[in-house]
Amino acid sequence: MLFTRRPSALRSKLFKLTGPIFLETLLMLTLGVVDTLMLSHYSDNAVAAVGVVNQLLNMVFLLFNITTVGTAVMCALYFGAKDTKSFTQVVGVSLLFNALVGLTISLALTFGGEQMLVWMDIRPDLMPMALTYMKIVGGFGFFQAISFTVSAVLRAANKPNYAMQVTFAINILNIFGNYALIFGHFGFPALGVEGAAISTSLSRGVAMLLLFIVLFKRLIRRMPLEYFRPFPFQKLRDVIKIGMPSAFEQISYDASQVCVVYFINMLGNEVLAARVYVMNIVIIGYIFSLAMASATSVCTGNLVGAGKKQAAYVLSWYAWKRSLLVTFVASTGVYLCGRFLLGCFTENEVIIQIAMSALLIDILLEHGRATVLMFLFCLRSVGDVIVPVLIEIVCMWVFAVTCGYIFGIAMGFGLAGIWLALAMDEGSRGIVLGLRWRTQRWKRKDLLRKNS
Repeated sequence: MLFTRRPSALRSKLFKLTGPIFLETLLMLTLGVVDTLMLSHYSDNAVAAVGVVNQLLNMVFLLFNITTVGTAVMCALYFGAKDTKSFTQVVGVSLLFNALVGLTISLALTFGGEQMLVWMDIRPDLMPMALTYMKIVGGFGFFQAISFTVSAVLRAANKPNYAMQVTFAINILNIFGNYALIFGHFGFPALGVEGAAISTSLSRGVAMLLLFIVLFKRLIRRMPLEYFRPFPFQKLRDVIKIGMPSAFEQISYDASQVCVVYFINMLGNEVLAARVYVMNIVIIGYIFSLAMASATSVCTGNLVGAGKKQAAYVLSWYAWKRSLLVTFVASTGVYLCGRFLLGCFTENEVIIQIAMSALLIDILLEHGRATVLMFLFCLRSVGDVIVPVLIEIVCMWVFAVTCGYIFGIAMGFGLAGIWLALAMDEGSRGIVLGLRWRTQRWKRKDLLRKNS
């Protein structure tokens, strides 16, 4: 018997959540792809500069996950348990905390961004463009902090449609802004990288405002002050207790990726540009598994909050099998269409050859990544975060970083060698996380009872 109760209803809910989350995630990632695609017609060096900056920004922005991950988990549990007061308290304290963190990080990136780029040993010819992009996009990073929080709340409450619609709207705005400001159309000056940065930051600001409107119009119509008198510090502690290890793991992961980018930077601008193009193209291959994992974690949290742990466990394995199937079709299709897709970004045959070798290995990598996403998200959704963090940190530094240097630099395999090391990293983490989930030790946890 597949599900303990209403299997068709659970599957239906899973796919109803997956669709909007898939589109929202695709559209959000498309923001970066659009910037890269449009900048590629401006300069390959601009693409390389922005790629390095975005790697750094992604690492720094992961600090927002200190509360975002915890917010998603606790909101999903309280939503499943139908505890409106606790749900509202978690939303309030999370928004306040992430707004303060976001403002602090924005100031740090504005005044300390140049030093960060120096630490990355970025090439001198790329520094002016990279610094300009860093100061503008990083300086308005608090937009992302607040947007991430609201989007997590909407997903946890089974309302991902609204976040998807907002993301669609800002994609249109970003495309228009890039076209006008990068190349100088509609009377605007041609600003190149600076124009892309302004357009991206403006789009994120509009997204934040629209998500706020949705949150208080469609989900939380009122946030009574009595809910926060006295201030619910316990709710904030609960959120941070779950979010801190997850954020530390993601920061460690992105730090390892910064090391990988450092290695690639040693190989030259063409390899660095090839890596940026590959990263944008493989979005097509793993986007569904990311959406499926996110939807499954929401369903798992709701079911556990309602006391249906076995249903959550069985649903996760059903979702994982479907995720692997779609991942295989998508990643193989990306490789077969690789030359065409790369041709949309560049006509440099050397870059295309380098990128194609990485795309072939990426078929293997995406299956590992799909497994990591599924079981990592599920373990987070039930509060099992410490052991997964330790697993992730060991694997990523042993395989992605150490083996990446050995294969890519020491042995001279270049980007293909580094991509093989990344595939080994994702595969090893996926196997261990899947085994951790299968032990079902997380069923002993009861976050709601503990915090009642």
